[in-house]
Amino acid sequence: MRRRPLVLLATAALMLVGTPAFAAGKAVPPAGDPARATLLARATLPAYTPAPGPPTGAFSDPNNGMTPPYPSQLVFGISSMLPDDKGSFWAMPDNGFGTKGNSVDFLLRLYHFTPRWETARGGAGTIDVGRFLSLADPDHKIPFKIVNENTADRLLTGGDFDTESVTRAPDGSMWVGDEFGPFLLHFDSTGKLLQAPIAHPSLKSPNNPTLANGEPATVQGSRGFEALTSSPDGRFLYPAVEGRLTNDANPFRRYIYEFDTQKNQYTGRSWQYRTEGADFRIADMQSLDANRAILIEREDDEGPKATFKRVYLIDRRKTDADGYLVKTEVADLLNLRNPAHIGADDPAGGYGLGDPFTFPLQSVEALLPLPGNRIAVMQDNNFPDSAGRVPGKTDATEMIVIGFPKR
Repeated sequence: MRRRPLVLLATAALMLVGTPAFAAGKAVPPAGDPARATLLARATLPAYTPAPGPPTGAFSDPNNGMTPPYPSQLVFGISSMLPDDKGSFWAMPDNGFGTKGNSVDFLLRLYHFTPRWETARGGAGTIDVGRFLSLADPDHKIPFKIVNENTADRLLTGGDFDTESVTRAPDGSMWVGDEFGPFLLHFDSTGKLLQAPIAHPSLKSPNNPTLANGEPATVQGSRGFEALTSSPDGRFLYPAVEGRLTNDANPFRRYIYEFDTQKNQYTGRSWQYRTEGADFRIADMQSLDANRAILIEREDDEGPKATFKRVYLIDRRKTDADGYLVKTEVADLLNLRNPAHIGADDPAGGYGLGDPFTFPLQSVEALLPLPGNRIAVMQDNNFPDSAGRVPGKTDATEMIVIGFPKR
């Protein structure tokens, strides 16, 4: 392997634009020229990364050389991230092993990530994992039974919620989008739940604990609030359903809703988004200002079979003649310029590590805007099931930075 000196991107380039506090006049990726999107940096975390805590995976299945149960908690399945200082991040896994039943021993947390980027000038290309925040309900805000019901700390697990998206409020608290309800969950900065889970007035998934016998679910399983962003002042939240509603005859339609954090209720406003494929998903969404946002739209394939993983720019003020949000492609994650051949020396090897660079990972689900016409993207590696880089080998968690030409 060719060794190159560790050179980090300039600190200013890595300081993420916060959510929801955005700098006025912040540069955004230029729309309409996705072919010029360029890979600037990459870092990976091994698929098997242990973390403190009790054993996990007792009810999950072996795959790709990984055999449960595992002797501690594991760091995987990153579905959303928040900015922290000095180029670091808070990375939030989802519910764990994919279902309520097999994730009851997976603790819901946010982990502190510090990438040691590989760039055109070299670098380690690794991610350091530091402290973590545990999500918990010690004040008994949840009105239904949870896995750790009778413990003092009432740590939340993947048997309780499927945490897929997170955004930070001006007071430092966190709003989390869940798929099992789907619910909005409000935590303080330490991870303590502040109020009962907030249900949408018309959405229920098959995993909703309040779904009555015979009551039809209106949200498909694992298609709830995969994406969640907020307005710059934190007043409004914008959760988006990942897939189509069960009572919608149009398989290409996805909905984005508006929630008022001051009134603690949905406003009744919503927007329609049209996907390019019938089973394509809205995987993450981040605000750029009061009206504009970028989002990931993707299919569910990996490796050479992956055909569609793209970033779009939308403006909630702009809809087409059919009432759908106008979307403009910003980046094709399966076709990124990589003149520096970042990732080419990865000892793990794998599909797509050339020029162009391909991000052919199944669940590309985490997105953040950066200053200087950059975005960060990370994937949920679906441990131990996804193997998009090397067949038969569980994917590492990958994080990349993409740059765009200045206007």
